[in-house]
Amino acid sequence: MAEKNELMDKIVSLCKRRGFVFPGSEIYGGLANSWDYGPLGVELKNNIRDWWWKRFVQEREDMVGLDAAIIMNPKVWESSGHVGNFNDAMIDCKKCKARHRADHLIEDALPNIKVEGKTPEELTAIIKENKIKCPNCGAIDNFTEARKFNLLFQTSIGSVEGEKSTVYLRGEIAQAMFVNFKNVLNTSRKRLPFGIASIGKAFRNEITPGNFIFRTLEFDLMEFEYFIRPEEWEKTFDYWVTEQQGWLNEMGFEKSHLRLREHTKEELSHYSTKTADIEYLTPFGWKEMFGCAYRTNFDLKNHMEKSGEDLQYTDPETNEKLIPHVIEPTFGMTRFMLMILLEFYREEEDRVYLALPPKLAPYKVAVFPLLKNKPELVGKAREIYKELQKYFNVAWDDRGNVGKRYYSQDEIGTPFCVTVDFQSLEDGEVTVRNRDTKDQPRIKIEDLHKYLIDKIQ
Repeated sequence: MAEKNELMDKIVSLCKRRGFVFPGSEIYGGLANSWDYGPLGVELKNNIRDWWWKRFVQEREDMVGLDAAIIMNPKVWESSGHVGNFNDAMIDCKKCKARHRADHLIEDALPNIKVEGKTPEELTAIIKENKIKCPNCGAIDNFTEARKFNLLFQTSIGSVEGEKSTVYLRGEIAQAMFVNFKNVLNTSRKRLPFGIASIGKAFRNEITPGNFIFRTLEFDLMEFEYFIRPEEWEKTFDYWVTEQQGWLNEMGFEKSHLRLREHTKEELSHYSTKTADIEYLTPFGWKEMFGCAYRTNFDLKNHMEKSGEDLQYTDPETNEKLIPHVIEPTFGMTRFMLMILLEFYREEEDRVYLALPPKLAPYKVAVFPLLKNKPELVGKAREIYKELQKYFNVAWDDRGNVGKRYYSQDEIGTPFCVTVDFQSLEDGEVTVRNRDTKDQPRIKIEDLHKYLIDKIQ
């Protein structure tokens, strides 16, 4: 594996060179913390999404899904506390006018100082006492006072100037699951405990430290709200943390790269009584990968009071009424994609490859004719390619020699390569090369689909 101080540069280079991630609006000079996902990036994201949905929603009897609108009635965000409490402390350099998150500025300059929960005034004092310099221009102790900055993106609806109303792009995807609680309950007839799951974009107008796609202005979340009786919260919290860890184990994450860290009292969000993060050891330190929060009945209770709707759950056997409590496991898809790339990046003397789990690989298999100028080889390879496309996302590659094709597919994480050669025309067998081991067994063409299915699953 590459040295940590080089690894991020290599990942960013690979992502652009091979079509995983491109800088947003690049031909116009880009937009800070904005990224576009290329042909391979969108496949990887979709594979993460599909595995998550299959594992945590479709394979469970206690989970249903929801796909909600990004723009909601602004009263939702007032009731949830985001308008009043969803803030970061920002500070500006007086010399170059660059804006920074005050806590990130301190953490980067003074890694041993804990700043969670500190007020803007306390953050300002730490910056002045330690004469922290601006990372943009190098000016020392030349900042404004830190002040609160709301992270919700504002926009407006209405076609007539002067009659427009302020609305917000959602800062999290959870609130739609709370405001639809009654609708889901009435239509699905689920009984406690049960969950509502959702995948979608969220938006935060924050200053980010520029660690590629780790923290961006818009990002994809996968999460669910799991509704329970209040006395069940501790065992349910532990269960879902274990399930989150279990998914990482299934993927093959190295245990030494992971740790579980519980939030201090000062770190807790306004809705949370307990939160724990599964953190990943990135080249820029331990960073949150997944989170799990006990939100009590904060959200349902607030929406019930503010909207006037009865959001209580009625036990069908005892007729007992209660406002359910909630455990919220959160999976940030965008940052998780970065951590997957970091985890499975490999270097050997003669090649670079992504040792991705086959379920996540953008292409499951690539098909080659040994020579592109031999119609009989190309024709047979095309037959195999078309047949395998019924079952997998398959790459076709006839550029250069076979060795270069192998290494090209290795670099994007394709687990298997099928080569059709002259012997294939005689004995009906093809060479199947394994990305990780470089083994190259000969497999009968009629057995190829089953062989690949067994290996990929």
